[in-house]
Amino acid sequence: MARVKSNEALRPPRKTGVITSWLLRHLKTSATALGRICSHPFGSLMTVLVIGVTLALPTSMHLIIKNARSASTSWDSALDFSVYLKASVTEAEGRRLAAIIGKRADIESVIFLSADEALLEFRDKSGFGPSLDSLPTNPLPHTLIIRPAPTNTEVSIGLLNEEIGNLPEIDFVQLDTEWVRRFHAILSILEQAIFLGTLFLGATILVIIGNTIRLDIQNRHEEIEVTKLIGASNAFIRRPFLYSGFWYGLMGGLLTLNLVWYGLYALEAPIATLTGLYQSNFVTDALDFREILVIIGTGVGLGLIGSWTAATRHLRQIEPR
Repeated sequence: MARVKSNEALRPPRKTGVITSWLLRHLKTSATALGRICSHPFGSLMTVLVIGVTLALPTSMHLIIKNARSASTSWDSALDFSVYLKASVTEAEGRRLAAIIGKRADIESVIFLSADEALLEFRDKSGFGPSLDSLPTNPLPHTLIIRPAPTNTEVSIGLLNEEIGNLPEIDFVQLDTEWVRRFHAILSILEQAIFLGTLFLGATILVIIGNTIRLDIQNRHEEIEVTKLIGASNAFIRRPFLYSGFWYGLMGGLLTLNLVWYGLYALEAPIATLTGLYQSNFVTDALDFREILVIIGTGVGLGLIGSWTAATRHLRQIEPR
C-alpha cells in the first residue's frame, strides 16, 4: 500500500525572519553569559557588590543634597523683613502703617505683630516663661513681618530694605539672607564634588569590570583559539563578554537601588523623631523614576564600556597557532 504524505509533510520548511533570528542569537548569548556568571557565584557576587557599593556612594550623597534643597524651599520666611517699630509708636499707628506698606506692588504681604503677641510667642518658643514673667515691662516693640513679592531681585530687595528703614516710625530693619545664600553655595560645591567623585568611581568600576572580563578571557583562551580557527570574527567572540558586562552592570545598579532604599528605610524613624522635635512636616524625598533609570543605565553603560574595552584589547592578542 502506498503511503499518503500528510499536508504538513508537503509544506516547505518555515524560514525564520532576519530580525527574529538576530534576536534569538542574542537572547541565547545573553542567557549563556548569565549562566557563566551564576556558575561562579562567589567571584560574581564580589564584583556585583563592589559595583553596587561604589554606585551607592554618590547616589546617597545626591539624595542628601536633594533633601536638603527640598527642606530649604520651606525657608522662604528667611527672606522676610523683620521691621521693629519705635517704642513711641502705638499699636493703632503700627497697624495703620502695616496697611499702607501692604499696598505696595513690590510687597506680597505684611503681618503686624503687636508687642504683647510677640512676647507670648517668645514665651512659648523660648522656654523662658518664668523669667519673662518677672520683667516689669514688655521689652519687645511692635513688629512688622514683611514678605517681598517674588518678582523682586536681590538689588530691589536691598533698595526696599533701605527705603523702609528710612521711615520715621521704623527703628530697625533686619533682613537675614546671608546664611541662606551660604547654605545654597555649600550645596552647589557639594554637587560639583559629587560629580567629580562620580567620575573617579566610574573609572574604578570600569577597571573592576575590565579586570573581570580579562580573567574570563584568559580562562577561555583555548576555546577562543579554536573558535578563531573555524573562522569566527573578534566581534562574534566579543559578544558573550559584552553580555557579561551588561549583567554585571545591571545587577550592580539593582543592588545600588536596594542599598539606597534600605538606607532610607533605616533613617525613616530617626528623621521622623527629629522633625517631630522641630514640629515640622518634612518628608524625605526618595529616588524618582528618572533617577532610577539613570542609576540602572549608568551601571549597564559602565558594564558595557568596561567589557568592550577589555575584550577588544585582549582578543586581539589571541591568535590561533
